[in-house]
Amino acid sequence: MATDPNSSQDSNEASEELRGMLHRFVIAERRNLPLLLWALVVGVLAGLLGGYFHLILDYILKQRDFLFGWAAQHRDYSYWVPALFTGVMLSISLFLVRRLAPETSGSGVQEMEGALDGVRPVRWPRVIPVKFIAGIFSLGGGMVMGREGPTIQMGGALGAMMARIFRTSDFNRHCLIAAGAGAGLSAAFNAPLAGILFVLEEMRPQFKFNFLSFQVVMVACAAADIVVRFLTSQNPVLNMPNFPVPPLSSLWIFVVFGAIFGLFGFLFNFFLLRILNFISSWTGWWRALLGMIVGGGLGILGAFIPSSLGGGYEVIPAAIKFGFAPSFLIVLFLLRFGTTLVSYGTGAPGGIFAPMLALGTLFGIWFGENALAIVPGLISHPGIFAIAGMGALFSATVRAPLTGIVLTIEMTGSYTQILPLILTCMSATLVAQGLGGHPIYTSLLHRILRRENKS
Repeated sequence: MATDPNSSQDSNEASEELRGMLHRFVIAERRNLPLLLWALVVGVLAGLLGGYFHLILDYILKQRDFLFGWAAQHRDYSYWVPALFTGVMLSISLFLVRRLAPETSGSGVQEMEGALDGVRPVRWPRVIPVKFIAGIFSLGGGMVMGREGPTIQMGGALGAMMARIFRTSDFNRHCLIAAGAGAGLSAAFNAPLAGILFVLEEMRPQFKFNFLSFQVVMVACAAADIVVRFLTSQNPVLNMPNFPVPPLSSLWIFVVFGAIFGLFGFLFNFFLLRILNFISSWTGWWRALLGMIVGGGLGILGAFIPSSLGGGYEVIPAAIKFGFAPSFLIVLFLLRFGTTLVSYGTGAPGGIFAPMLALGTLFGIWFGENALAIVPGLISHPGIFAIAGMGALFSATVRAPLTGIVLTIEMTGSYTQILPLILTCMSATLVAQGLGGHPIYTSLLHRILRRENKS
């Protein structure tokens, strides 16, 4: 049988084209391999830093609780021991930040956004040790802030360190800083997907997105989470019960619930910026004694109401298990709302993610119990509103609803509550935006740049 020469030619051309495609693929992968390996190293280092930061902080907090418990048993020491301990810890933290690395104050997320935008330097030789040590002192003292702020900034600084060591291109440096920041969030909460989405959603104006940069972020976040799970555990950060799925007829109330959090988010951002400006205006002895004044006051408050201090990791499960009287939930919500603002306003290192999750839980339980009383049979358990509320305040303040949804699910394992979460977080985001508010980290970055231009 005779062969068709045209068919044979077409086959040869197809084979050549396939070989060309494979060759280009191999070349591209070889070119990208170093960047992916650097991202892997950044993720591992971020996981190690985040894991040991978590372990050391937990140890200090246990010793703090033991000391406060001893003081409570001795009337003469019941108030001044907590005041002195918290005041000294905050003072040391503020001293390190002011003298060595002022950019390590607060969460540091705004610094990473500024670095990606090319308007803020990353002095990693100072940022990494100062953020680690000062963060241990501030959070160990009981400040109402979370560990995710330090781990995000340290992770981004690790990315800048790797870029400097290997003298990478500007694009590769950009990718590694973003990957390190995402790995830091992943390490703080055992939430790798939330770390990836945080970079893509919250840092979207600054992040140079393409398939390669996305791969880099994924590698770093996954590596950080694996390391942290080896150091701590594979369990969700918050062990929550499995609540039943709410009926479709009740979904409307989650839109209302989210709208309330939209207002809370707007007010939170409004007051946070003003408290930062107010405290930063202190001069002389007032500024020198800031740690003792604020830390001492919070320490005394913590002696009366221990649940008003700390990141909120203990408050959330206690509220879910009805560890607080219903009438006390709203009081504790208002107290922690205020102590979060004051703690962050001092300029001490720490994040606001964890405190916002706790605030969402407290108000969610209170709202759920009242909703059940007003509309019986609406839902089967008020804890469903706690899950929805955890992501709502985050979404309203940070303006990153998808990250808030995924972060809540990864932290709690409550996959069945995804629909109420979506409705609540989207409603909160839209209301906060409609009120004229801006994402908190964008506002914080603009504040830093304005203050630098004036000086």
